[in-house]
Amino acid sequence: MHDGDYEGENVEPNDRKLLCEEWASYGVFYKYQPIDLVRKYFGEKIGLYFAWLGVYTQMLIPASIVGIIVFLYGCATVDENIPSMEMCDQRNNITMCPLCDKTCSYWKMSSACATARASHLFDNPATVFFSVFMALWAATFMEHWKRKQMRLNYRWDLTGFEEEEDHPRAEYEAKVLEKSLRKEHKHKETDKEKLTWKDRFPAYLTNFVGIIFMVGLTFAIVFGVIIYRISTAAALAISSTPSGRSSVRVTVTATAVIINLVVIIILDEVYGCIARWLTQIEVPKTDKNFEERLIFKAFLLKFVNAYTPIFYVAFFKGRPFQGDYVYIFHSFRMEECAPGGCLMELCIQLSIIMLGKQLIQNNLFEIGIPKMKKFIRYLKLKRQRSLDHEEHMKKKQRYEVDYNLEPFAGLTPEYMEMIIQFGFVTLFVASFPLAPLFALLNNIIEIRLDAKKFVTELRRPVAVRAKDIGKVILLLILRSLFTLVAQAFVISFTSDFIPRLVYLYMYSENGTMHGFVNHTLSSFNVSDFQAGTAPNDPLDLGYEVQICRYKDYREPPWSENKYDISKDFWAVLAARLAFVIVFQNLVMFMSEFVDWIIPDIPKDISQQIHKEKVLMVEVFMREEQGKLQMLETWKDKDKRKGENCNNHSPRLSRSRSGSLSSCHSYPLDV
Repeated sequence: MHDGDYEGENVEPNDRKLLCEEWASYGVFYKYQPIDLVRKYFGEKIGLYFAWLGVYTQMLIPASIVGIIVFLYGCATVDENIPSMEMCDQRNNITMCPLCDKTCSYWKMSSACATARASHLFDNPATVFFSVFMALWAATFMEHWKRKQMRLNYRWDLTGFEEEEDHPRAEYEAKVLEKSLRKEHKHKETDKEKLTWKDRFPAYLTNFVGIIFMVGLTFAIVFGVIIYRISTAAALAISSTPSGRSSVRVTVTATAVIINLVVIIILDEVYGCIARWLTQIEVPKTDKNFEERLIFKAFLLKFVNAYTPIFYVAFFKGRPFQGDYVYIFHSFRMEECAPGGCLMELCIQLSIIMLGKQLIQNNLFEIGIPKMKKFIRYLKLKRQRSLDHEEHMKKKQRYEVDYNLEPFAGLTPEYMEMIIQFGFVTLFVASFPLAPLFALLNNIIEIRLDAKKFVTELRRPVAVRAKDIGKVILLLILRSLFTLVAQAFVISFTSDFIPRLVYLYMYSENGTMHGFVNHTLSSFNVSDFQAGTAPNDPLDLGYEVQICRYKDYREPPWSENKYDISKDFWAVLAARLAFVIVFQNLVMFMSEFVDWIIPDIPKDISQQIHKEKVLMVEVFMREEQGKLQMLETWKDKDKRKGENCNNHSPRLSRSRSGSLSSCHSYPLDV
């Protein structure tokens, strides 16, 4: 139970009140956490969670500073960016092909000026540097946490702690007993019974089918949002107002992302409950096994739920298949990226999902729902006690007060929330350099919010000893390795960094970026439209269009192999793949170097542990030497007593029959 009350005038001082004042308060956000007091009150396992959260938040400070610098660099150089200047120049008079069949008409490239300028804020040369920095930051964070964990283990006397096998869970023992009763072994061999894979096979099958179904459900919802985007874009394209037609892309993107956000938040809670239920039907033997399986299932489901819409925008949107448009149900043409690329839309998608998920889940689910459950339990108890007025007027005992609090459900939801955020910060940081800043601001509040929840809203959990954070560190390592691949592909295939480099060093006549936009656009003869796909209003721009442009590397219509992939496409593709290989190997080597140069155990802790071992050996040696000296002393005494006994006369010996036996009785005396 909790030590006592944490608020009131006549409350006696206790650890709970101290934690509430010095830790679980938003007014002390700038102070270090009292980790030792947290460990004393809640145990090592919860203490390690808050220590890890504090280290992660501290490490976000340098990442946020560098991200702000990268963003400010983009703001400072946006007016010097030649490609965006060319797109905004109305004198170029570039007519673009329709974005959809029939309802969409031709449009001017200069109408996408704002999107092109905004894309440069996140798609600039500093983005590549920031991606490398964040990959090294992830490796440094892992090493820094290992060192911090070792310090805590030494301070909390956990260096020699070996986790013993937990006691079987009550559910497991009940299943074993049920199995024993079925075999009519009520009084013998009950302890030898255990659940085998055959006993768990129905649960394993249910887990497999359930996870496949939920992953398929996530894909189906994302597919439904894609249909919404395509149909809404086509509907807004036939709007009678020019402002409505000009804001089609922004309107569709914003509404689709909000729909994705709502679905992600709802499914996140649903998948958390389903993951717990799937783990329960497996009947793991110990609490540790239960937690490990729950973390794996929750991570898999929530990872797919949170990142599927982002992966679609980053790697699949606007990719024509074999030079032809991809149609859904033979009627909906897949949407395309803006002339400035999909990176700006990826930034919008990532920022809204990340910020909305943190704000809504933190404020509504972590604070509102526990308070609501607590209030409902209070009303139920008040209704039950309304019949007995005297009982109701009595002062409540501590167990009665704690019963109204929310039960502790484990640390898995807390870790999952931070691991998903860690992915937002590292996986697609090239498209949103401000992600570490928003994660830092969220975590400053998150630490105090979780502290307040543990101190005031939850029942006090049973203290559990632990020397690490378990399988969470493995998930973080896997996420760090996956970050290298994701960042390399985002820079290579989502942004225009590689096409710009290829144009600058292979095709530019004067060594500048002038002409880059025209180089990335292919020409299309409007007479080659397939039947039923031409615009309904070809004169929407006020003149007849014969040649329109679209973003791709294709042969022109006047070529012998018109609309085939050009040589420029293969040159850019080769450069992209080469960049992926070089980037991954370079960053991997630098990460391994960071891992090698930073030892897992701090030098002072290592020396102190070594010193303690030396002192321990010296103590053992002195004890052994003392034992040897004592044995030598006993032997000398035995020898002298034996000589004295042999020197006695036989008469004296017979008269003193008891003395002879006493000569050899020293072991008993000792």
